[in-house]
Amino acid sequence: MAFPFPRFNRVAPAVSSMQFSLRVVEEAETELGTLLTKLDTYRYGLTAAESRRRLKRYGWNDVTHEAPLPWYRQFLKSFNNPFVYLLLGLAIAASLTRQLPETLVLLGMVFLSGVLRFIQEYRSTQAAAKLWAIAGATALISRYDDLVPRERQQRVPIRKLVPGDIVHLSAGDMVPADVRLLQAEHLFVSQAILTGESNPVQKHDTLGSRVEKMAIRYHQTNDPFQTPTVCFMGTTVIGGRAKAVVVATGNQTYLGSLSQAIAGKRARTSFEMGINRVTGLLLGFIAVLVPIVLLINSINYDDWNESFLFAIAVAVGLVPEMLPLVVSANLVRGATALSKQNVLVKRLDAMQNLGAVDILCTDKTGTLTQNHISLMEPVGIDGTVTEEPLRYAYLNSYHQTGIRNALDAAILECRALPAELNPETAHAKLGEIPFDFVRRRLSVVVEQDGVPWLICKGAVAEVITLCTTAQWQGQVVPLAPTLYQETLQRVRQLQADGLRVLAVAYRRFSAPKERYSPDDEVDLTLVGYVTFLDPPKTSAKAAITALQEHGVAVKVITGDEETITRRICQEVGVAVQQVYLGASVERMTDAELADAVEEATIFARMSPAQKARVIRILKQAGHAVGYLGDGINDALALRDADVGISVDTAADVAKESADIILLEKSLMVLEQGIMEGRRTFGNLTKYLKMATSSNFGNVFSVVGASAFLPFLPMLPLQLLVQNLLYDLSQIAIPFDRVDATYLAKPQAWSASDLRRFMLHLGPVSSVFDYATFALLWFGLGATTDANAALFQSGWFVQGLLSQTLIIHLLRTEKIPFLQSTATLPVLVMTGLVMVIALLLPFTSLGATLGLVPLPAIYFPWLIVILVGYGLLTQIVKMAYIRRFKAWL
Repeated sequence: MAFPFPRFNRVAPAVSSMQFSLRVVEEAETELGTLLTKLDTYRYGLTAAESRRRLKRYGWNDVTHEAPLPWYRQFLKSFNNPFVYLLLGLAIAASLTRQLPETLVLLGMVFLSGVLRFIQEYRSTQAAAKLWAIAGATALISRYDDLVPRERQQRVPIRKLVPGDIVHLSAGDMVPADVRLLQAEHLFVSQAILTGESNPVQKHDTLGSRVEKMAIRYHQTNDPFQTPTVCFMGTTVIGGRAKAVVVATGNQTYLGSLSQAIAGKRARTSFEMGINRVTGLLLGFIAVLVPIVLLINSINYDDWNESFLFAIAVAVGLVPEMLPLVVSANLVRGATALSKQNVLVKRLDAMQNLGAVDILCTDKTGTLTQNHISLMEPVGIDGTVTEEPLRYAYLNSYHQTGIRNALDAAILECRALPAELNPETAHAKLGEIPFDFVRRRLSVVVEQDGVPWLICKGAVAEVITLCTTAQWQGQVVPLAPTLYQETLQRVRQLQADGLRVLAVAYRRFSAPKERYSPDDEVDLTLVGYVTFLDPPKTSAKAAITALQEHGVAVKVITGDEETITRRICQEVGVAVQQVYLGASVERMTDAELADAVEEATIFARMSPAQKARVIRILKQAGHAVGYLGDGINDALALRDADVGISVDTAADVAKESADIILLEKSLMVLEQGIMEGRRTFGNLTKYLKMATSSNFGNVFSVVGASAFLPFLPMLPLQLLVQNLLYDLSQIAIPFDRVDATYLAKPQAWSASDLRRFMLHLGPVSSVFDYATFALLWFGLGATTDANAALFQSGWFVQGLLSQTLIIHLLRTEKIPFLQSTATLPVLVMTGLVMVIALLLPFTSLGATLGLVPLPAIYFPWLIVILVGYGLLTQIVKMAYIRRFKAWL
């Protein structure tokens, strides 16, 4: 039997990178018969053959995912770093001038740093990929059998759904595509994963009134998730059941278009911009100093080739060639430390970004809260806490046979009821008046001591209007207008506190009835209210307090209601200074929003694009921004933040967008992660400032020496070996401790700070380099080409010892060894290099490098120079800290 309708030609228009598909909302008003014809389908579903044809046409019902890169592409990406390019450029220049040792050292540093980064990121990527696996999800659909014309139901993989399929939904199901409802019975859907709103949304299958249709048109342009006749892919059915037709699949769904928007290139982070600025600074110094050295040496020695070789060696010496390796080692060490805290670092750069964060923006539902509706305090109409409303509500929820929603589940979780109120033994059920969306209440009738009691529970406005009396402080009193207004005011206060409120009332009958109907819901006695809230995580307040103490401001950006968000913020310790809603944010210019984001701590009813816009504006203002979220609606913000943080239970698209994934529920790991990030960045800064200031001082000394010496102050190979040994002494810096004062506030890259540090500390070493030159020239008589090796050996040893010693002076703002001592690995490596420096001129390897043994008279003077260098550096450090209020 042929399929009875012509084939459907088009599902939904393609979406651009930032345009979200709302095709299903466009069909919200369409009459069902017209819609089925438009979709070329039937209430009994598609035939198997037609489904296969459409699958070929429209493709799998998959959304765009950022699949992990193949290992070889990830390996090459590990070398995508401006500083690596700088070292490669120097290596090429060295190779062109036939400086093989220099070339091999530079290439070795690049290779080791890239491999180290690749290994860590590849492991993290594979671990994260395991968290994304959700294979095997299926949907219950209707199939039209054209051989024996009838409808049959079967389960198929979700990815095989096509437009026109008829799907069946029930409690616990994930909505498998964007669908229009055909039939719905007491359907409640949680859209928190898309909107952040914790309360389930009621859905209908028809639009009966003109008002509802007007509401549809309004929500199409403002909040499509309030459209009552459609469900979106990725949302979850909380209660009820429904039959729906698939309108859009895959990337044509809202979820799919959102996934497409975030796939691809990420926004530049503070780490990347910092590395670029530092690289630019070093290139600037090279561009200025290397030509000067080349010119001076070529004039003095009349040997352009040797002068060019020396200039290349100076360029190499100016660059901290082990920076990529030290950066990778620091980031890997930090990521490894966090992995022990059940934190998965997907991208190593996120470690430094985490340390730089000064503003943490967070979603509310599922991140600050448990994403689980909990029963709060039952309240009497006088505002006092009393168990009476809960007792009646428990009986109502226990005996009702309709679909139990999250509020019923929260009530039934409460077991603290006296034995005489046990519904299984003390109360026999006599009848039920089911819930419907017009009355918005549900009643059950139970027997107690032979007397029927009707217990009603529902929306406050719908219950309280049926009440003529109320329980007031243990007595039943008339619900007079004054008392009526007072109790409404208390309800409004509860709702303003972010609580969801249900009213509870009862009626006592004189005798049982054969049948109970809504007409019996009159002359009720109002007992009070039961209140509900998605409570904060137990660790949320402590974590936020810790972050604020460490200089991180916390802002909440959520799709949920303002009142609920205010309540949660007050409970977890986020000061409510200013609140903006998504509608007002949408109307703001970037300049207006830039002012708003500085003062506001809450942004409510925010769309995904609005969340991402707030993140971008904060970054443009110079902030390093972290974002914590777990929903699909958080994906754009996670990708645009300097560091995106999610949890292992988050939506797949959120985990893909995140840089860091928390594998445990406690938010305290956030504070630990930020501290580890600052420790990582602190050690990175140590190396960078030590290496650049020391290298700059050496080059400054070289420029001066080249102006008056009749020979090179140090051979190119000697200069390279000295730099290599100095870098080796710093290889343990990633394992050093960092001062508590440094960890107390956010840290970020600053090229201007690095330049200032170099210009202040570099010349200090040059002062004692020139003192060494004077010792070698006047004291040891190294004044001719014949004695050039003695001069070069003396400066080689003094330069390497002073550079290594200075590590302990520069690594802390305190007095070294007395107030702050380096870790054992740093002590061992610096001690080892200093021993090598003293012994190398007396070895055959030293002779190969052009070094010669130094006379005994040299060493007492060396001690004087080193002690003087240490004292002057400490004095300059103290003056630097007083003036600039910072050290590292």
